[in-house]
Amino acid sequence: MMASAEQRKSNGENKVKLADIAKQTGYSLATVSKALNGKADISEAARQAIDKALKDNGYIRRVSPSRKQRTIEVVFRDFETIWALEVLRGIITEAKPHNINVMVAESGDRQHPDSSWVESIIDRQPIGAILVFSNLTDKERSMFQSHGIPFVVFDPSGNPALDDLSVQADNWMGGVIAIRHLLELGHKRIGIITGPDEMLCSRARLDGYSAALAERNIPTSPELITEGDFTTPSGYEGAMTLLENEQSRPTAIFAGSDIQAMGVYEAARQLKIRIPEDLSVIGFDDIQTAAYMGPALTTVRQPLQDMAATAARMVIDTNEGRKIQKRVVLSTSLVVRDSTRRLKSRDWSNRQNDTGSLHASRIARASSR
Repeated sequence: MMASAEQRKSNGENKVKLADIAKQTGYSLATVSKALNGKADISEAARQAIDKALKDNGYIRRVSPSRKQRTIEVVFRDFETIWALEVLRGIITEAKPHNINVMVAESGDRQHPDSSWVESIIDRQPIGAILVFSNLTDKERSMFQSHGIPFVVFDPSGNPALDDLSVQADNWMGGVIAIRHLLELGHKRIGIITGPDEMLCSRARLDGYSAALAERNIPTSPELITEGDFTTPSGYEGAMTLLENEQSRPTAIFAGSDIQAMGVYEAARQLKIRIPEDLSVIGFDDIQTAAYMGPALTTVRQPLQDMAATAARMVIDTNEGRKIQKRVVLSTSLVVRDSTRRLKSRDWSNRQNDTGSLHASRIARASSR
């Protein structure tokens, strides 16, 4: 008498023939083999049908513990910034006491890695992966799960799936406390240079900016909002857009990252605008260099190393069978340094008077021609 699927499962047997699965599903033996081995070059419909047939027939995928490397893979879109180093430092700090190595990979573009990255990770068999980029596709998620490799999405660009492990900061509150600080200093005309609009953290910080202004009944002005990409050049370009017109120039700028704030500093230098005498600047992240900028940068501290250590700990705890919280949001806090100062009424009056005088002078010169 042939054992049932349930009996085969309980006996730990894997006697299912791939040829039988191919016959049942109507897919070729090669396609069944690709699905079984987590290859990417098959359709999602085929993968789901084959996975279901394997499950119905009592097939149990096994990943031998001896095959798994004591390694956590960290996938960055790029590794060119101090921000990435802060993240990596936190992961290494958590992994080292457990004798776990950390491997770093660069892959893809701003929105998502290229299609080959999942197979590369699966081939190396780490104990888990920390993915510093957008959320996974259903196919990628299925490939990780079918090979027993846990993953954590670090600072996800969108809302993570309910079953995904993720770590992020409270970006909305970060935006709120940044603008509240500037408002308390008397600033009302506050510019913002955001990150990419498709990223959740960027939208959350912008929403926090708008919410803090609304608390003081100050409407959000579209001309004070520019979009960047968290790089120094985009901070420079955004600041030039906000500052080049003397008549509409803000008295303060909230940069979406400390790295963008560096670009604001350079734009202000070229325009001969003094920080903080003529312009208050506040950043986001509190990377190590923020305290050594001239002047030292006031910023919202995103606990990058703590976030990274939490992500590594989630991978380790999952491997060791401990129950964990799937979605972790860490608090942000304000770090006040020298790049923001109280706006005195005479500062704004003088600016308005200077602008008015300049405008009147231009009219007079035009009339005399």
